[in-house]
Amino acid sequence: MVVDLHIHSHNSRATSKHMDLEGLYIWGKIKGINIIGTGDFTHPGWFIELREKLRPAEPGLFRLSEEEEKRLDKKVPRACKNNIIRFILTVEVSTIYKKAGKVRKVHSVVIVPNFEAASYVNAKLSRIGNLKADGRPIIGMDSKELLRIALESHPESLYVPAHIWTPWFSIFGSKSGFNSLEETFDELTPHIHAVETGLSSDPAMNWRLSQLDHCTLISNSDAHSPQKLGREANVIRANLSYTEIIGAVKTNDARFVGTIEFFPEEGKYHYDGHRLCNVRFSPSETHAHQGLCPRCGQPLVVGVDSRVDELADRPVGYEPKNHKQVEYIIPLIELIGQAAKVGPTVALRMYQSVIEEYGDEFSILRTLPTTELAGRYPDLATHIEGMRAQHVVREPGYDGVYGRIMVDIGEKDEKGQQRLFG
Repeated sequence: MVVDLHIHSHNSRATSKHMDLEGLYIWGKIKGINIIGTGDFTHPGWFIELREKLRPAEPGLFRLSEEEEKRLDKKVPRACKNNIIRFILTVEVSTIYKKAGKVRKVHSVVIVPNFEAASYVNAKLSRIGNLKADGRPIIGMDSKELLRIALESHPESLYVPAHIWTPWFSIFGSKSGFNSLEETFDELTPHIHAVETGLSSDPAMNWRLSQLDHCTLISNSDAHSPQKLGREANVIRANLSYTEIIGAVKTNDARFVGTIEFFPEEGKYHYDGHRLCNVRFSPSETHAHQGLCPRCGQPLVVGVDSRVDELADRPVGYEPKNHKQVEYIIPLIELIGQAAKVGPTVALRMYQSVIEEYGDEFSILRTLPTTELAGRYPDLATHIEGMRAQHVVREPGYDGVYGRIMVDIGEKDEKGQQRLFG
């Protein structure tokens, strides 16, 4: 099953109004995701909506009512209707606090098995911060104490440091983070069973840190609109229950198959740079400029690649034995735009046609034989083959600017010109 645990509802800032349970259900089916985090359970309005609309399903999992599912299935493409959708209660919390003489800003995901545990977390946090202000609440407390609250809420609750490398809001971020898990969580560090790698890093980058060897490396979308669900996700082979799914994450055993990844260069903090100065640097270029922007002279925003290199105790290319499966994808609508040389509006229409005929997005990107596409969409089939083979050109993102990943299928024709389409 495909699992996306970190998302946001329409109650979070800068999110789509369609990030409601109905939108998540429809787009979960279109994307091919089976388990979706609810996000934002600390928000009072969203918490009420979750309690009203969700029904108990398998242990620790929730679903919409059968009547509501039937109604929504009428809006789902025929080839995607059979996907099972279940929800798990989750929230991302922003903790801001001072520790060891420095202001820390850490984002964390808390996952709980029932509404009682969620209520416990909400009651504790409501004494410290305003939970109504944002679906991702900002709380003035040590992230270690948030971990403690998660542990107290239920024996099976899980705390996960979110997008651990992003500069501004993460445990290892260059602007406000720490250099180790122990600095962050002190005596509670053994309770960190998993970390979220984020869009700007991938498992290979995280393998370079021996301090993460005991952690499951998970990936999620952090979606703010339903179309962004599954930008990254986890593949788990387990029975349909909270205990099985979260147990796989906690133990990193055979049930946890691996992750579906952005190419990390597409993440908006992969390289160093200054967006306003249009300066993008690799780690070596940053080092050559002493960390300063050559245009304005101010310190560069140090991105994920540099920060990993700073903390790593293993070389680039290190691979642990028996590591988990890693699949790299480019969103289908981006591939369609590249293959057909069309803009977003036309690409969306083509996307809808492809999904209607061939099934959910993950099936098309990951498992559909490209020979089935080649008759009607030969260029798209070629691009999917190139993506699966990782034959791509990478333009790394930096300082809040997303990177670009282009499938490299260029060939020379008899005139020496690049031929990209058949």
